[in-house]
Amino acid sequence: MFKQCLAAAALCAVSLHAFADDLVRLGNLKFAHYGAVSYMKVIGPKYGLKIEERMFAKGVDIMPAIVAGQIDVSASALDAAIAGRAQGAPIYAVAGFAKGGVRLVAKKGLPVTKVADLKGKKVGVARGGAQEMILYAELAKAGLTWSDQPGKDVQIMFMAFADLNQALAAGSIDAMCQSEPQASQAINKGFGVEMLKPYDTPIGEPVRALVITEKLYKEKPDVAQRLMYAFVEATDYFIKNPKAAEKYVREDMFKNQITEQDFTDAIGNSPYSYDLSLSHVQLTTDLMKKYGVGKLQDPVPQAGDWVKLDLLAKAKTKLNIK
Repeated sequence: MFKQCLAAAALCAVSLHAFADDLVRLGNLKFAHYGAVSYMKVIGPKYGLKIEERMFAKGVDIMPAIVAGQIDVSASALDAAIAGRAQGAPIYAVAGFAKGGVRLVAKKGLPVTKVADLKGKKVGVARGGAQEMILYAELAKAGLTWSDQPGKDVQIMFMAFADLNQALAAGSIDAMCQSEPQASQAINKGFGVEMLKPYDTPIGEPVRALVITEKLYKEKPDVAQRLMYAFVEATDYFIKNPKAAEKYVREDMFKNQITEQDFTDAIGNSPYSYDLSLSHVQLTTDLMKKYGVGKLQDPVPQAGDWVKLDLLAKAKTKLNIK
């Protein structure tokens, strides 16, 4: 009888182990439009996944953690993903999760209403993301030169996202190319004025990329596919239930540090999405090389070598997403 009990206990242990959720480690950023990616950890158990989320300051900061084997999936600006791939990070871009998400904001009270007015001004931006390349594209379109040193038409001031708003409010910079919801916060708090949503260059609306490690894609394809199911379902839920999305982002991600208006304005400028295209990735790569963003060295990554959209296509079909 005792042996039978031991055997039953062992069988139970094996059974529990067999059905334990697969661990997936997520690197994410604290922005409103990254909310659906964060919500994957809520949906994960439905697909047999335990998703552990770790927040980073910038997308480029996640890449060393991926190389070190500490992160399996991450969300970041496409630029950061391209730069990471160029530097040897073993990643595949598998989806896009938001588009837009950038504003060019001037200090309230300054006679700055268009990009050409930035001549002689200091403009703040975070290094290494969509906002940096978009800023350069807008300055180039206006015929302005720029550098992080004095002497050009525009002096670039590199700062962390969290420091840009404070610098604009204090008058340390004249304008900023800022991500959401911080851009909307600056406007809603009254110290910033929107100059434009900078999507009128060849880049168009920048796409944020969901990337996974080559190891996860190649060695655990079933886990990778279930992760994509969770991503697509989480995104679909946020798109169809904006109040639930707002509640999660404001209360769980930002601990009520942003207002309802901040969230509404931010998502209005950075809607949740799923899709990514080879052409957009290649164009972004080429323009990064042109403007010196990410310090890409030849040969630059070719989109066809590391953009893998099969998991997304299967998930959208399964969940009946057009």
